Amino acid sequence: MGLMLWVLFHLVVVMMLAVDLVLVGRGGRITLKMAAFWSVVWTLVALAFNGLVFIWRGAEDAVLFLTAYTVERALSFDNVFVFAVIFNYFRLGVIIQHTVLFLGIVVAVILRAVFIILGIELIKTFHWVIYVFGAFLIYTGIRLALHKGEPPDPERNAVIRLARRFLPIEVDNRGHSFFVKRGARWYATPALLALLAVETTDVVFAIDSVPAVLAITTDVFLAYTSNILAVLGMRALYFLVVGLLRELRYLDFGLALVLVYIGLKMVLAEFVHIPTGLSLGIVLTVIFGSALLSIYADWREGRLAQPRVSRAARSEDDG
Repeated sequence: MGLMLWVLFHLVVVMMLAVDLVLVGRGGRITLKMAAFWSVVWTLVALAFNGLVFIWRGAEDAVLFLTAYTVERALSFDNVFVFAVIFNYFRLGVIIQHTVLFLGIVVAVILRAVFIILGIELIKTFHWVIYVFGAFLIYTGIRLALHKGEPPDPERNAVIRLARRFLPIEVDNRGHSFFVKRGARWYATPALLALLAVETTDVVFAIDSVPAVLAITTDVFLAYTSNILAVLGMRALYFLVVGLLRELRYLDFGLALVLVYIGLKMVLAEFVHIPTGLSLGIVLTVIFGSALLSIYADWREGRLAQPRVSRAARSEDDG
């Protein structure tokens, strides 16, 4: 049964990647409606797989899977905001964004697999590593809560600086390739620099997210599958977030609380037992609560702005 689950999961991954490459965004443009539809599709695929975990491995593992998937899915919001900054900086067209995102997700899948396997082996061999991971999550959560929200600067990326030093660059944002030929010489395009930036930030995201999932479960199947399914829906999520043009202002703070919570849970696991169902409830409450609070804050600011505009208009009329 275990082997069947592994085979089924990788068939789902291959199918999703093929659908994402061939169908999503075919024709050069992903509309907001299409991005919302595919975001729901990827989520339903993950929930359907969670149902199979429930049937074949039981309720406890199903809850662990759902908790890990929820955390990784929430963390992917930060990823797509960084991708948006990178694409805007290099002024990439929509079509090449599809390609860069797809390649970035493929590399992210490979990185997560390697990091999860190595992380679990480290924990099994050196138990004290679990405290290092827990402390790292607490530190990451505090850093996320205190950051001022400044967007990352791609020019500070060491790989980008190195590429600019050794590669001839041709600014060609109209094309849809990573290299262009001018006369007898080949030049790299901004799309290649954007791809390098995305791939190097994938490493950073993996370093942040893998300890988070390992704090929830060290079962290699649950950690791996929940992480990968969260990553696979990232491309549709990117176009949905960019299309909505609304930053959930309190989401980072909610994620910070979740990271600190699971870090403490990891460090104190031998002394305090928190039921898996309770952990899932805490994670869902914090993440959805921060999202709803953000939406409410936007709505309230809009309501408060209307009377001020109306009073100003009335004073002009009176004058």
